[in-house]
Amino acid sequence: MDTARDITGYRKHWASRFGTAPFLPMSRAEMETLGWDSCDVILVTGDAYVDHPSFGMAIVGRTLEAQGFRVGIIAQPDWHDAEPFKALGRPNLFFGVTAGNMDSMVNRYTSDRRVRSDDAYTPGGQGGKRPDRSVIVYAQRVREAYRDVPIVIGGIEASLRRIAHFDYWSEKVRRSILLDAKADLLVFGNAERQIVELAHRLGAGERIEAIRDLRGTAFVSRAVPEGWTEIDSSSIDEMAAAAVASGSRRVRGADRARSVIRMPSFEQVTADPVLYAHASRILHTEANPGNARSLVQRHGDIEVWLNPPPIPLTTKEMDWVYERAFQRQPHPAYGAAEIPAYKMIRFSISIQRGCFGGCTFCSITEHEGRIIQNRSENSVVREIEKVRDTVPGFTGVISDLGGPTANMYRLACKSREIESACRRPSCVYPGICPNLKTDHSALVGLYRRARGLPGVKKVLIASGVRYDLASESPEYVQELVQHHVGGYLKIAPEAIGEGPLSKMMKPGVATYDRFKALFDRYSKEAGKEQYLIPYFIAAHPGTTDGDMLELALWLKKNGYRADQVQAFLPSPMATATAMYHSGRNPLHRVSRTSGEVVIPKGLKVRRLHKAFLRYHDANNWPVLREALRRMGRADLIGNGKHQLVPAWQPAGVDGGGEGRRTPARPGARPFRTQHTRPRPTR
Repeated sequence: MDTARDITGYRKHWASRFGTAPFLPMSRAEMETLGWDSCDVILVTGDAYVDHPSFGMAIVGRTLEAQGFRVGIIAQPDWHDAEPFKALGRPNLFFGVTAGNMDSMVNRYTSDRRVRSDDAYTPGGQGGKRPDRSVIVYAQRVREAYRDVPIVIGGIEASLRRIAHFDYWSEKVRRSILLDAKADLLVFGNAERQIVELAHRLGAGERIEAIRDLRGTAFVSRAVPEGWTEIDSSSIDEMAAAAVASGSRRVRGADRARSVIRMPSFEQVTADPVLYAHASRILHTEANPGNARSLVQRHGDIEVWLNPPPIPLTTKEMDWVYERAFQRQPHPAYGAAEIPAYKMIRFSISIQRGCFGGCTFCSITEHEGRIIQNRSENSVVREIEKVRDTVPGFTGVISDLGGPTANMYRLACKSREIESACRRPSCVYPGICPNLKTDHSALVGLYRRARGLPGVKKVLIASGVRYDLASESPEYVQELVQHHVGGYLKIAPEAIGEGPLSKMMKPGVATYDRFKALFDRYSKEAGKEQYLIPYFIAAHPGTTDGDMLELALWLKKNGYRADQVQAFLPSPMATATAMYHSGRNPLHRVSRTSGEVVIPKGLKVRRLHKAFLRYHDANNWPVLREALRRMGRADLIGNGKHQLVPAWQPAGVDGGGEGRRTPARPGARPFRTQHTRPRPTR
């Protein structure tokens, strides 16, 4: 894999003499107190400002501050005119614009496109404090305020829209967000490496329109520069097949560093869903920093250019980033107002980034990448001690040691050479790659050291456990179950039928059963009554009514009653979203003759699939009885043990209030299966 400059090794910008701010300023008065006449960088965010390393604007701001730059924050500005965007004046280098920790559309709407009433990233949980498509709106207002100041967009909302993408909320393909935001540069993925270099180069006098070589960035150009070799995207699969046939791990051809893959244009993918699926496949194929090439996509008469993904941070760099001067609290301007997302993570610790699972419905791999970036054990321990000693309200319980998953800490390919050449979308599907090291001993050691610290009573694991990996290390499962589970543990089978599982890239139910056996065994040995909380997704591409019926029967057999359920939400750029839009499977080569994927579209079928997950709710019985008769499974209607829904209907219940509770039968285990409020990620 290519190397990158150590972000801790830059000479600090001259403004480092101002020192470290207690909080990054949100007002002119705070700037004056710090002795600043201006900011070098101003970050505009759709979240309230919480100075905690789980919040993107805080971690980017503190990283730039440690490089010697003066960083101000405009949090949740009134977007109806440009004046709030002038609150801190004109920045010397650039505005950085982000929607916040969550995509603004996911934050605002349910999977059924209903408006949410709350916002976990806002004081008091108040909804409506950020606009739809926040990055576009904020960037446009910044441009109105200061026409000639460079605008850099980033965060998950910009990352997932860096190229032409299907937009679920408008049911159409939209062009790259770069064009609508009229931004100078887009930073995708975790931004520290590219944002540090960008700030230093701008500080040294380079113009932003000349900075075109930064990995992890996208920009608009008029044409492909001279000296570059264009590769038509239609040849990528053939080149890969030839490499495999020759016994080589690497795709041969033109110089990778000076090659750019020509994607189907915005106009082409808009008109042709098959080409959209093909483009999605190419985008995900070119995702490994070790072998990815630049991509270019025509939008009318201009080009959208994507550089390869950034080189992952080293452990040294990760430690440095997470040990900046975070107050670990909301900005004092919010007073006593509670910010729900902060309350959820204030006693949690991030130990790693990235995920090599490759789940097709998830945006983590598109954003953070598949290579795990780890902190050192000593750095994690120092942060726990800081929480213990400085965070108000700490009672001795660390709420989570994790990341995108709980148990990928220090897991990696056995060979850097193999890792750099790999083009697989997942390290664990259809089975665990034999080149993947699955030893959990480093994580077990971290758990033991963390819970042994003075003043720490309990260390819980709230991040979802990748149970197929965990089962490879029974020692880890024993350690987890006996010491770090607070009665319930979240895992995510997502489905049990091969149809949806193969489109999700998730393991089969036998893997779940294996983990559950270990979980139950070690819980019993510890003398504890503990339960698994399985997550499932309704209406995922590849899911038939029969698949959902099978799942409902499995839930009933195992005594599970879902409290809340989640239907598939097609997030921009995800592989499953390409399936949803095109009806094709980009996990395999896409052609005109490719087999079509079953897509549960429309409100009626999505509600039916959710109803199967809540088979026990009397409000769902009428629609389920109708569906069972239509499916030729009227034998499942009745009061028998093997039957799914009764033939009778309680008085006053007619199926019109999905989500209302009904009394649980003795011994049933209610659980929540919902993906809309995970721990905050950037």
